[in-house]
Amino acid sequence: MTRLADVSPELEWLLTRGGEAPAKFAVSEIRCETVWMTMRDGVRLATDLYLPPTLPAPTIAMRAPYNRANDKIVGAFISFARRGYVVVSQDVRGTGDSEPDQWDYYMYEPEDGHDFVEWVKRQDWFDGFLGACGGSYVGQTQWCMAMHPSMSTIVPEVSGLGIAVNTAHIYMTLNAYARAVGKGEGKVVSVHYTDLERHILDETLAGGYFNEPLRQTFPEALLSRYPELKTLTPARAKQWLWEQYCALNGAERAAFVQHAMGTKSVSVVEVESLSAIFGHQISHDAHTLPSVRKADICRSLRAPVLMLTGWYDWCLNDAFATWEMLRREGEASVAARCRLIIAPNAHNVPGYHEGIEDHPELQHNHRVANHVGLLLQWYAAIRDGTTDSWPDVIYYLMGANEWRVARDWPPPESRQIALYLGSDGALMSQSPPQAAEFDTYTYDPENPTPTVGGSIVSAVYPPGSVDVSEVQKRSDVLMYTTQRLDSDLDVAGPLRLILYASSSAVDTDFVARLTDVFPDGRAIQLQSGILRARYRDLSGEPQLLEPGRVYRLEIDVWATANRFKAGHRLRLDISSADFPRFDRNANRGGEPGPPVKAVQRIYHDLEHPSHLLLSLLDGRA
Repeated sequence: MTRLADVSPELEWLLTRGGEAPAKFAVSEIRCETVWMTMRDGVRLATDLYLPPTLPAPTIAMRAPYNRANDKIVGAFISFARRGYVVVSQDVRGTGDSEPDQWDYYMYEPEDGHDFVEWVKRQDWFDGFLGACGGSYVGQTQWCMAMHPSMSTIVPEVSGLGIAVNTAHIYMTLNAYARAVGKGEGKVVSVHYTDLERHILDETLAGGYFNEPLRQTFPEALLSRYPELKTLTPARAKQWLWEQYCALNGAERAAFVQHAMGTKSVSVVEVESLSAIFGHQISHDAHTLPSVRKADICRSLRAPVLMLTGWYDWCLNDAFATWEMLRREGEASVAARCRLIIAPNAHNVPGYHEGIEDHPELQHNHRVANHVGLLLQWYAAIRDGTTDSWPDVIYYLMGANEWRVARDWPPPESRQIALYLGSDGALMSQSPPQAAEFDTYTYDPENPTPTVGGSIVSAVYPPGSVDVSEVQKRSDVLMYTTQRLDSDLDVAGPLRLILYASSSAVDTDFVARLTDVFPDGRAIQLQSGILRARYRDLSGEPQLLEPGRVYRLEIDVWATANRFKAGHRLRLDISSADFPRFDRNANRGGEPGPPVKAVQRIYHDLEHPSHLLLSLLDGRA
């Protein structure tokens, strides 16, 4: 339970206040020019160079679909260049000024990332060091670049390798993002996707019903191309098809998706929907570097990684899954130099807001433009071979509002405990009694429990810590709350709900949320997770529910690090929707027809001990 300030005051300062070392060169000494980088298939990508006066020099790269000339990020590039780095900033293919006139999301990044590094290493201004930075899609392009042996390090922010399994579809911002980012037919390139999200909100709220058939039939285009599919069992067919897909190059993958989905280009919407073809085990970001064996990706990484994520990032679960596999499966010399930072932010904005007026680190998102100094410190550690001076894991303990360090994640010194659901809305450390009446609520897909904040990307709903006490009063939400704490309680680690439940429907969802209840009654959301019941066996095939039967379900509620202060309470609430963050289950199991209501029962007796697993830092229950 060590504070970062006691281990590395300099890193603590950089994470809290920002800032960077004095510049070596004046702004007027930085030479900027635009060049065209040609990929292996002849496509030319628009690329800006920021060249300091002293060359050759170490290089920092960013490959992004979000406008390489964005004013905010250009300021960071100038800062890097003034401190002696060449910066290479590129519009990925199909975006910005780069060719062609169509963007196929994710499809070409492995090849283009490799060709990018090959081009950089041939330049006379390159001194042998090549680092990278950026978040979200820009983080995904870095994983691709890190497969090249000439890459020195990457710093992917709010990004992972698609290791985690998600059972419900992210929904809220996808249509706006698909229409407003990149080039292609139907694009609204003059409107930023955050503005477009507002314009199409009514359209978003009117849709998002999930009712896929349990056994999907492959599109005729795929059956014609792969007649072998007709001879295989459904499970083997999906696995076999994924194997074929992984063996394709970028152009072939793009054509595959276009034919399978009946589209002229590949957008974020198509990639999110591909689990219907490949199975729920294939997550969205697995398409960055498609691989039959996920561990092979980590074994192929050639550059150490500084991963930056946030407690309210919408893919936090994948960041942790990627970190765990990277440490376990990565090549030893690479894995030993990887580091993880978990900040109090959401995907692209500040996340934790409690105490924000007194803590400057809560007032900005922890991304490139705010952390030039931190990145320069990391690049220097890589170049000097001093990464051992960095803690393996740095994380922000919300509530206490301080940076902590650990040897790994979850913190090895933490201890897991169970809090049991009890009668009359109790959440307690004692196991439940022999007999206890179940609790019940009705989930109506036409009036789903609404998203009000949390681990989301949105310009309409506030990402991060929000008061959900009003939502918890709804009749389709059950609450379980501890007594008031006599002393501070530090929780840091994964969260998992073991839930015994039944439903009147053949398919439905269950959502669990942990909140910090303040003495004034506010219930501040910390984390939540969802389980689509048909995918309750994460590694197996989907199965419908038998109405009325009690099932033992495991809901991954991701993770958190929070100090529940004396006088506060822990609260778990259970519902069946978090809409429009995730699509809403129509409860029909794929049968055609209008959505139906589902009567949900939650059990908490000795035979069905529903409980929340969490990790305490001080070991006290």
